[in-house]
Amino acid sequence: MLSAESATIVRATLPVIGASLDAITARFYETMFSERPELLDGLFNRGNQANGEQRRALAGSIASFAAMLLDHPDERPDALLARIAHKHTAVGVTDDQYVIVHKYLFGAIAQVLGEAVTAEVAAAWDEVYWLMAGALIALEARIYAEAGACDGDTWQRWRVVARRDETPDTVSFLLRPAGDAPVPPARPGQYVSVRVRMPDGVHQLRQYTLSNAGEDGLRRITVKRVDGDPAGEMSTLLHATVRPGDELTLSAPFGDVTLEDGDAPLLLVSAGIGCTPMVAMLDHLVTTGSRRRVLVLHADRSPAEHALREDMLRPAAERIFWYESGAAAPDREGLMNLDGIEIPDGAVAYLCGPVPFMRDVRAQLIRAGVAARDIHYEVFGPDLWLGAN
Repeated sequence: MLSAESATIVRATLPVIGASLDAITARFYETMFSERPELLDGLFNRGNQANGEQRRALAGSIASFAAMLLDHPDERPDALLARIAHKHTAVGVTDDQYVIVHKYLFGAIAQVLGEAVTAEVAAAWDEVYWLMAGALIALEARIYAEAGACDGDTWQRWRVVARRDETPDTVSFLLRPAGDAPVPPARPGQYVSVRVRMPDGVHQLRQYTLSNAGEDGLRRITVKRVDGDPAGEMSTLLHATVRPGDELTLSAPFGDVTLEDGDAPLLLVSAGIGCTPMVAMLDHLVTTGSRRRVLVLHADRSPAEHALREDMLRPAAERIFWYESGAAAPDREGLMNLDGIEIPDGAVAYLCGPVPFMRDVRAQLIRAGVAARDIHYEVFGPDLWLGAN
């Protein structure tokens, strides 16, 4: 994929570029938003900008893509690209925006590294960028086509028909289409973007897993209030203000971590609000009459803080819950520990929760004999784990 000449230069400069990526992406976003502030209105999440997650995710994806091109020159890193493409389509990224990003990203590289960026170095990394961008544009076009979207416009209005308090800080909204437009299908595990005008007039986006997507056209999202974190401003606003009868703007469903059909035993592993895709998968298994063996493993602070607990108590699944406090038999106390848990042979695992939790449990699953290729994970927000596993 990468020309021999560029590969040589990228290999030689990757350590320097990689070490400077945090500074480069910080300068990139600072300059781009200064000159193009409209991009913060309905495209980029300003909370993820404030806490640095978007910057770190971009830096990690660029470094991972370049390293994969060098280590496996005859392969395209589709797993890496698919994760990014689904995140992009969920917010409506379009082809022309890759030109904008290129302008400001390469301007930032030149500003941060100065004379080290010769014409040859710039050309080699330009090739890396457009290989990545071209692959993403093609993937995103296919994803948009599957959603029946044109130019990234997948947005529809939905009416809140019910609100259910799950815990003191978590609420579910049951939604029905507000119009007559066809509703794109949803696969268990996918998420939608919700677009809201904030009190200061700026539109913001946030992704929420569909915790239920019934054949009757109704969909459910489950929202956890997040206090004290800029990235949680929209969730907190929804939690505080949305009531039955209100309308929300939702994207089509996206996400590449979805339940695949098959006969292999399933491990649905989650912590906290990471239970939402697992509940959707459980609901699908029950609805379709699946006979697969299902083991649900969930960790939370306490039973009272376990959102959607009743939804996880499906008779079609075996389950073990861990609570840091308030555990009562048959639940377990403390953090999730798989020692002594019978993990079925040939199991396929789906993980969702905080990244440190997933790193720890993934290692435990591998030690228990689950193949790394059969462990799938979902991250809420920018994926800081891309290329790390």
